Amino acid sequence: MSRTMKQLFLFAAQLGGFALNLLLLVHAQNQSGFISIDCGLGEDSMYNDNPSGITYISDENFVATGERKLVLPEYRNKYSQSYDSLRSFPEGIRNCYKINVTSKTKYLIRAGFFYGNYDEQHEVPEFEIHLGPNLWDTVKSETDYNIELELIHVPLRNYVHVCLVKTGSGVPFISVIDLRPLNDDSYKTVKGSLSLLWRHDTGLTADLWGYRYPYDIHDRFWNHFDQPGSWTKLNTSSTINSEFEYQPPSVVMGTAATPNSSNDPWNIFWQPDTEVYHVYLHFAEVEKLQPNQSRQFNITTNGELCNGTLAPDYLSTTTIFCTAESLSGSGVQNNLSIIKTGNSTLPPILNAYEIYKVKEYLISDTNQDDVEAITNIKSTYNIEKNWQGDPCNPQVYSWEGLNCSYHGNDPPRIISLNLSSSGLEG
Repeated sequence: MSRTMKQLFLFAAQLGGFALNLLLLVHAQNQSGFISIDCGLGEDSMYNDNPSGITYISDENFVATGERKLVLPEYRNKYSQSYDSLRSFPEGIRNCYKINVTSKTKYLIRAGFFYGNYDEQHEVPEFEIHLGPNLWDTVKSETDYNIELELIHVPLRNYVHVCLVKTGSGVPFISVIDLRPLNDDSYKTVKGSLSLLWRHDTGLTADLWGYRYPYDIHDRFWNHFDQPGSWTKLNTSSTINSEFEYQPPSVVMGTAATPNSSNDPWNIFWQPDTEVYHVYLHFAEVEKLQPNQSRQFNITTNGELCNGTLAPDYLSTTTIFCTAESLSGSGVQNNLSIIKTGNSTLPPILNAYEIYKVKEYLISDTNQDDVEAITNIKSTYNIEKNWQGDPCNPQVYSWEGLNCSYHGNDPPRIISLNLSSSGLEG
């Protein structure tokens, strides 16, 4: 932290907790537009994550319920600092974070969970995480391993709600929430958001965990991928040009994998649990080919041609986007193949890839004017009810004392309010 920033923090601390919290939030959000929240960090606290250098702040200003907990000592320091603590939610069915964002900006939203037997019960919970009123995913945690869920999403309002919802299988909790702005030209969808299935650096050796910020300016996690005996690793020490819409880091693109047999295709299989997947394949030639050498290939998804003949550019990234529509039938796998052309002298390569499933969020947020009105009522009269997340949706979790009207796909409206026995003040 710079000397100037230290002086500002000292001055803010003298002004009081609110000023310090505000400065912490501004400092965190100024880091390339990142919002980085450690959900178990104490009030007025912050730190620089090692080795990423990302500034994490407390979740104090984003949530009104829950309890801070520490994972047991034997599980600490296994991952980054943000996984040494967490916030659990023993009370209420739905508990929500409200995080201010820039509306209509594309974000990578990441939620991280690490149980670490914090409650000494050895009973790993299962619960849901919602984005606004819509189900994002089911969290099936483990004691020894962390879980990270990622979503690429464009908020239509100037905030997002990240909600933890009980399903009857233990107490929900969360360790960390990250929001990272992305280029508008990247990860386009006709409709819906993108939920990450895999993101792999195919040429990364097994002794390295992977890469994130500062190597990746968007703080995407590029993980190790390997099938021992199936691939040959290639690499270059030269810088790879990746200044395009997806901007995969040079250190990721500087390695690649190729089939051991020159005539074998590069195959990726996965079991579908949704109808449509988006696949992003990142290529760069890392070998200086001789005049008598060529590397050309075609790409298919489930047998359908995705991209015609491609010859990767030397030391420059090309990203190919494919759609995989899942085949019907029990046990049918999705298959992406990179196939050598007949006049190619070298087998296909792949430097990195990402696979996302398309998620359509069909439940609307409550009418914005109504949300602002009921929020002002809550603040003005110091209402102590557990009013969190969207007021009307999903209907099963609508706010106590509210009646809402629902008309098709239109945003629901608040039509009546009962505040009897609410201990009103003011």
